[in-house]
Amino acid sequence: MFVWHEQENAATAAQALADAVAAALQTALNEKGHAVLAVSGGRSPIAFFEALSQKDLNWQNIGITLVDERIVPTTHADSNTGLVREYLLKNNATIATWIPVIEDGKSETELQPEVVVAYALKHYKQPDVLVLGMGSDGHTASLFPQAPQLQVQAAINEADDPTLIHTTPVTAPHERVSMTLGAIAKTPNVFLAIQGAEKKAVFDKAAARADTEYPTSLILNHQGINCHVYYAH
Repeated sequence: MFVWHEQENAATAAQALADAVAAALQTALNEKGHAVLAVSGGRSPIAFFEALSQKDLNWQNIGITLVDERIVPTTHADSNTGLVREYLLKNNATIATWIPVIEDGKSETELQPEVVVAYALKHYKQPDVLVLGMGSDGHTASLFPQAPQLQVQAAINEADDPTLIHTTPVTAPHERVSMTLGAIAKTPNVFLAIQGAEKKAVFDKAAARADTEYPTSLILNHQGINCHVYYAH
């Protein structure tokens, strides 16, 4: 299940998404007094991060974490942790609480997948709001179409759901730790941001049926997930 929101360009889409995410966080704050936001990495969300960081929210009562992370040191150029610290944990959001996935100060050799998952699970808090992206191969979070963990259903088996799992992309570098389909389904507010005609074509295929060929389809066709899709031309 999804709701479509179409914007003329990336700048207006980033602002519209920031407005919607801020409203969802405010609702959680009103209801519980605290909120948890999980975001995705990559270069696409930077404008959204910067817009959201300027929102007038009680950031001291908001925890921020990652939907997924590459298993690399937090100082690595490909680290989503570093990206979020640079572009989201600033302005008004400086005082938000960071919920870590990768332990700071660890070298690549120290970051073995089972150690990383155990560390991330120890700190894990169920998000109230979650923002996903989508790759041109149809992956979302680090649920990659050819990852062996999807082929054996480990990442998408909601009956025996581990919340976080190690995944091995075939089409991208670095081992990953990712929220599972079950953890995503438990999140009340799910957003997906995509941009451009190429991604739109993949999205249309993913929306047509639920299978692991395009893992985003598992979100879009899930009866328990109400996903708001923000698309920029």
